[in-house]
Amino acid sequence: MSNKMGHVINIDSNALAFIKERGGTTTVHLSTRQECCGGSASVAVAHACHPVNPQHFHCYNQDNVTIYISPELTNENLRLGIDGWWKLRRLYIDGAPIKA
Repeated sequence: MSNKMGHVINIDSNALAFIKERGGTTTVHLSTRQECCGGSASVAVAHACHPVNPQHFHCYNQDNVTIYISPELTNENLRLGIDGWWKLRRLYIDGAPIKA
């Protein structure tokens, strides 16, 4: 893991405010999801928290927040947004293909 400066992901202004409210760190990674017919797929997800194993991520400083991102998602023209309202808000990733 190295700490880099630069633009690695597009961050919606509301998502940026949400990340800053929760400590200024976000983690973007692939998460395996089980499909209804027995298969699985990896989808990009984001959380406003520090990763459990930061050594597995690239670390960037962007827009005054720290972004931990899986190497396979770096520079993939992704957009980080926010969904929901009040206490039910959550981050989401747009623009990432599902990887089977």
